[in-house]
Amino acid sequence: MNLTHVLTAAACLAGATFVWAAEPARLDHIIRYDFFAGLRGNAESLARAMKSAESILEQNPNHAEALVWHGSGMFFQAGQAFQSGDSNRGMALFGKAIAEMDRAVDLEPGNFGVRIPRGSTLMAATRAMGMGNPMAPGLREKALSDFLGAYELQKDNLDKMGTHPRGELLFGIADTYARQGNAAKADEFFALLAETSKDTPYAERAAAWKASRQPLPPAQANCIGCHVK
Repeated sequence: MNLTHVLTAAACLAGATFVWAAEPARLDHIIRYDFFAGLRGNAESLARAMKSAESILEQNPNHAEALVWHGSGMFFQAGQAFQSGDSNRGMALFGKAIAEMDRAVDLEPGNFGVRIPRGSTLMAATRAMGMGNPMAPGLREKALSDFLGAYELQKDNLDKMGTHPRGELLFGIADTYARQGNAAKADEFFALLAETSKDTPYAERAAAWKASRQPLPPAQANCIGCHVK
């Protein structure tokens, strides 16, 4: 299972969604840059980000945002274990990561600082798994529920969102529907993406879907942002 881009996607959407209504001290604003640096090869930054989340959880085991971010980081570590050939460690970390992210959502189901990191982590993971993996459908359903909740809260204010946060959210929904095989709903959200993101890479993604009626290859479906190399 190649999960190299999983945590990047999680941090990207978590930072992008709700930028127009976010509280300034939201947890992902504090630790996500360490996650970005870790994914670019800085092991110390990733370790620091995980330690920051763990320190918060030591004080408050029910801190949902720290829990979901720690779960996302553990998910990335699971991917590293799979890539190194250590399937047993990878599966153990995978299970713990899913449990942490799900528990975070159970604790605060209305907090999209929790729902979006989980949704984007799982969405990226299912891309890496491929369409035929038996675990993928259930993970996609969770991801879609997270994205649609964010969309319902923000759909009347799409024009107030920047191109990047709006594009990532709408593409996330459209792409997940496409990978579920729900072409009608994918059409709906890719059309909205094209309408609201003219002359941008997001419009190009919508055009690619319209032309092929196939989900984009995983490497072409990653977050579009200045922090992504």
